[in-house]
Amino acid sequence: MSEAILKTIKVSEKGQISIPREIRKSLGIKKGDNLILATKNKKLLIQKATNLEKEMESDLIKFSEKTAKKLWDNKEDEIWNKV
Repeated sequence: MSEAILKTIKVSEKGQISIPREIRKSLGIKKGDNLILATKNKKLLIQKATNLEKEMESDLIKFSEKTAKKLWDNKEDEIWNKV
């Protein structure tokens, strides 16, 4: 597990923040990257959009496989094996 980095930053008058270089480097965040911001339990979560896309794709594949297995592995479809 990677080591935690803790930094304090200020929010500008326009509501903007700067992500410290050390954190950008450790997360592979580069100029032009898209980030996702979410709130949960009064906490702000920031994640690279590409990471979220990969996670969602992986979860979607797992869900699809699970759904397909439910549809294909049922007694009612056994009748087609005789045809």
